[in-house]
Order: sequence, then C-alpha cells, then structure tokens
Amino acid sequence: MNAADIMIGLEDLSEADEAALSLIKSRQAAMEKRVTGWSAINTGSWNAQGLNAFSKQLAEALSETGADIDFIPTAPIEKVDDKGQMTQFQSAPVIRAQARKDAQVQVILTGHYDTVFPPNTFETIKDIGDGKLNGPGLADMKGGITVMIEALKAFESGTDKDKLGYTVILTPDEETGNFGSNPMIMDAAKDAHIGLTFEPSMEDGSMVGGRKGSAVFDVVFHGRSAHAGRNPEDGNSALMAAAEFALDIEALNGQFDGVTLNVGSIDGGNAVNIVPAIAVVRMGVRAPDEPSADWATQNVRAAYEKALKRKGITGHFHGGFYRPPKPRNAAQDRLLSDVTETGKALGLSLTFRDTGGVCEGNNVFAAGTPNIDTLGVRGGRIHSSDEFMVVESLSERAGLAVLILNRIADGRIDAKAIKNLMTN
Repeated sequence: MNAADIMIGLEDLSEADEAALSLIKSRQAAMEKRVTGWSAINTGSWNAQGLNAFSKQLAEALSETGADIDFIPTAPIEKVDDKGQMTQFQSAPVIRAQARKDAQVQVILTGHYDTVFPPNTFETIKDIGDGKLNGPGLADMKGGITVMIEALKAFESGTDKDKLGYTVILTPDEETGNFGSNPMIMDAAKDAHIGLTFEPSMEDGSMVGGRKGSAVFDVVFHGRSAHAGRNPEDGNSALMAAAEFALDIEALNGQFDGVTLNVGSIDGGNAVNIVPAIAVVRMGVRAPDEPSADWATQNVRAAYEKALKRKGITGHFHGGFYRPPKPRNAAQDRLLSDVTETGKALGLSLTFRDTGGVCEGNNVFAAGTPNIDTLGVRGGRIHSSDEFMVVESLSERAGLAVLILNRIADGRIDAKAIKNLMTN
C-alpha cells in the first residue's frame, strides 16, 4: 500500500485513529530525513564513541513525545579475546523514556541503536530504486526507532492518552546480546501488559510469530607449545582439541528437532613449526523451547569435557543461552490475532512466520509479557552491505503502531486479558 493512500479504504477507525493517521501521513518526509541522517552516524556495537554521541541525538528526538527521559549506565560487557583472556567493554547507556507510570494499562516499547557495522566499513546511503534506500541501520533498526517515536507522538496528540502508560527502552548492545542492557529490559517488561518491539518486518510486510532461543559459547583450550620438528612429542596441541570439539558439535546437528549448532570461528596457532598452545572456539546454538535448550547446553558441555581428556589439555568454558525461546502460546496467539485485525483497518493483510532469529522480544517474553517484535519498517538484507528499507513503510508502520496503541488504550485490544493468558 502506498503511504500517500494511507487514508483510503479504512474501516473500523475511531476519530482518534483518523486524526493520528492524518498526522502520521504528514510526517513521511520528516521521517525519511531523520532516518537517513541517523544512518550516516556509525553506531557499531563496539564503537563506544559513536554510540555515546548518537545517544544524545536519540534522547532529544525521543523527548518530542513529552515523556521523561533518563540515561541509565550499562555494566561492562565481558569478552573473551583471541588469547583466551577475559576483557571488558564499556558500552553506551540505555535510554529510557517513561509516561504515566500510574496508568492502569502499561506497554513497554523496545529498540536498539547499535548496528553490526564497525566504523569505516558500510557507511554509504543510496537510492537503489523501486522505493528503496540502501544504508547501514536503515532497517535494523534506526528506521524502527523512527517509526516508534512518530507513533508515540501521534498517540500523545489523541484523546485517550491518559488511559495508557508506557516505558521505552532503547539499548546500545542488542546486536551483541543485550548483556549490559538486559536488566533494564526485564525490569520494565515485568510490569507491562504488552510489549512492542520495532525490529524490521520482511520486505513483503510479514512479521515474526515464534522465535527460537539463542546461546553463544566461547570455549578456550590450553595446551603446551613445542618445536614441531625438533621435539613435537613435548607439545600438546590446543588446536587439535578445538578441532575435535568442533567436529563433535557439528555431529549434534539433526539429533534434536529444531536445534541447530554452528561453530563460527576457531582462533589459535601461529607458525607451522610450533605446536599451538592456545585455541578459542566461538559457537552459537538456536533452540525452539526450554527442553531443547537444556539438551543443547548439556551436549555442548559434554563435547568440551571430552576434548579436555586429550593429553595435556586444560580449558575454560564461557556462555550459555542469553535469549530464551519465545514460542507461540495462548497469549501470543491472541495478540497476533488482534494485531492482524488492526492491520486490516489499514488495508494490510499481515502474516506471521516463526523464525530462528532472536531479538529483544525474546527478553520481553522471558519477563512474562506477550509482545509483537517486528513493528519496524519493511526491509531486507540486514546485517549486510545490501541492507535496505522500503521508504513508504515508515508511515505505513507508524500508522500500524499508533492504531495498536489507540486500541490498547480504549480497550479494543484487551491488554490485561492477553497478559493473563501468559499464566493461565
């Protein structure tokens, strides 16, 4: 649907809906200008300087909603370096915006302002035709944050705003696991009735239903170096232990339905005439539910313990499931149905697909709050230099988000009933 036609063929709209959609329609050009300006600022997950600088711009934009804005420092993120040593990285703050915390119905809105692109890598923004722009973070997810802010501004201009309170949590570390920001997400989510997260939807407008859980493991093996020609028998190869571990991990694929394991990298070794004394294996796991996640963790650990039985090998083991699964349940199904009906009022035929991908929606669900987590712009090829955003979807998705807020506020979407289904 073309953004210019957002008011055509609408059904089941209140006066507040129509006023909000009219305001959204008038903001299309401003949204495009904002997100392209933001995309030009590098906010790679490990670029603390860029993240901190951008957080101030982001807070200023978020203050347009009238909410109270706070910067919340994050705890340092632990990292295992290529030498197997534990290091720490201090990311930027979480930006929190709050309005009407005493309202009877509460919503949490989440998003992230980091991207996967380091400085001096992918920085060009260009029109690739067919109504699409290519650029870093346009879809994932500076476009989504733009949609969120405009939807909140339109909602705040309406007559039902006093019936709904909300907390916005914008994080600097989602692409690396929310290890610093997760406590803020969980704290805000546990008291909310509904969660709205603004990850990009698919290019065709389809959204995510259920999500697998995700784990990251950093496994370090220590051996003993020796001259590979003169006295190789005095050495113990950490790299061979890592290779055995990696092969055992690969063999686990297909043994438990829905579980996938992937060894992403092995760091270790040096010259070919030296028996390698250090190796670091970095791997990930995706699992659809808690039993499968437990199975995966146990078997990864067993493969590690097996590798340690090699002569002269020691090690240490880091990581686990940092995002629990977000399966379909009665609460999620009810919310998906209500959002589908809301989309129909805009002429949108929304569909939902389960995925192995993860996001902050997993965290919100883990706090006991049902949520929709792909309310951002339509786009594709995220996490690559081909990332793109469908420009007209800025107003389209902001319109969908404000209608959801309106319907929660006036009761057409019964947020308390949906939340109750999480525990029944």
